[in-house]
Amino acid sequence: MSFALVNYLPTGTEYGFIRLRRMALLVSLALMLGSVGAYFGFGINFGIDFRGGIQLEVMTDEPADELRAVADGLGFGESEIQASRAPAGEVRSVMITLPLQPGEGIEAEQAQQAAGLALREALSASFPGIDLRGDSVIGAAVSGELIQTGIIAIVVALILMLAYILLRFDQPAYSFGAVLALTHDVIATVGLFAITQMTFDLATVAAILTIVGYSMNDTVVVYDRIRENLRKYKKRPLDEVLDLSLNDTLSRTILTSVTTLIALFSLYLIGGSALKGFSLAMIWGVVIGTYSSVFVAVPLLLTLNVARSSDDAEAEGQ
Repeated sequence: MSFALVNYLPTGTEYGFIRLRRMALLVSLALMLGSVGAYFGFGINFGIDFRGGIQLEVMTDEPADELRAVADGLGFGESEIQASRAPAGEVRSVMITLPLQPGEGIEAEQAQQAAGLALREALSASFPGIDLRGDSVIGAAVSGELIQTGIIAIVVALILMLAYILLRFDQPAYSFGAVLALTHDVIATVGLFAITQMTFDLATVAAILTIVGYSMNDTVVVYDRIRENLRKYKKRPLDEVLDLSLNDTLSRTILTSVTTLIALFSLYLIGGSALKGFSLAMIWGVVIGTYSSVFVAVPLLLTLNVARSSDDAEAEGQ
């Protein structure tokens, strides 16, 4: 007996998604205001990529408090410890971070290198069985450039998506609807990291850019069906056509989201601490991206009163 997920997906549904648009609007407004408030209230816990410092990954079964005591005892500033989940007494991945050391130019680089070497030596001496993995040393100048580059990358991605949708659908309503939905997803993801205070690093920026692409792909599929149905059902009210299109693509949306989430949860559970932020951002991005494609991007077409195509290639069908 073979199992096929597609056999259990809903088909021929007639859910009224559009009638929930006002409730969805309130949810989205609360999400946006909460995300902005969390950003200014709690700030972002930038990783070593953006604030500079020394980061070392180790494999050990030692308690986090003992590792922190050794790192803090070196006099290089207060350390941060991030440990992956594992039963007590079992080996797990631990990320140890020391703050950026003072100094400028070559002096600063030498201070970072010295702090990293001292951390490795102290851990080896205190815990003979510890497995020292890769380490990273990022200076202040590099970290500042990375912040600027990360922001530019996200903004450029949104602008290019706006241009792509405008060229593909030849109507501003589609472009504005898609980009507003994407902006909604990016702000919600930043808000998640502000609330949870999980480390925000280059991997997280990569996750956000991936979320933009994933959400856009989902939105384009729905928009394509909407455009087809607007040509096919020329006399049906716009809200009915939008609901019909969402129901037509519902099985595809569920299948894509579920299969992607299965892979991402596996990555989150066994990928180690270095991939926690990336996988969490992707999991949240798939969920919020699916939500925005259905309850943000499509209802916006109703608000913007998307025009029906004048193409008479297809006759109306009921």
